[in-house]
Amino acid sequence: MRNNYLAQAWLVILLGLCFGGMLAAVESTLSGRIAQNRLDETVDQIPKLVPGATREASTQDEIDGERVFRAENPAGQLGWVISGGGQGFADRIELLVGVDARVREITGVYVLEQKETPGLGNRITEEGFLSQFAGSPAEKELVVVKTGARAANEIDAITGATISSEAVCRIINQTLKRMRGDLVAALDKE
Repeated sequence: MRNNYLAQAWLVILLGLCFGGMLAAVESTLSGRIAQNRLDETVDQIPKLVPGATREASTQDEIDGERVFRAENPAGQLGWVISGGGQGFADRIELLVGVDARVREITGVYVLEQKETPGLGNRITEEGFLSQFAGSPAEKELVVVKTGARAANEIDAITGATISSEAVCRIINQTLKRMRGDLVAALDKE
């Protein structure tokens, strides 16, 4: 009886190693494609996040170790698209934030990745929620309210998903705070 358990234990270990190896092989094989798809999705969002910018004229840059995108059209730079991420209610949320060239106004927000609660928290991807950010001041901290936004820096929470709504605002606030000075300095160098 004891030998039977040992044989089964070795079988489980062997199967675990085989499946783990296969998962590692799939990850290493597809990681480049996944990264390229994410980059393509980001670049596709630039014209939506910074009105007037074109995908073709916009360029990728690295500022202080962070990948950012100069949102441009043939006439020149209109703004920036920067990525940010942080913890939501259920899992990590990854965002793209569009701002004007001097980082004074948010021009758009896009959710790249989220795993929030279906039917509640995942509503952070809906246009009705995201459209609130366009025109908000980038220099003032965004605040989530439950009773109807009155000030320019107030965002209406999604009913039943206040934590997800607050997470989006927190990620945007942290991203802008972290990058504002470097983006303006990069613009001034030109």
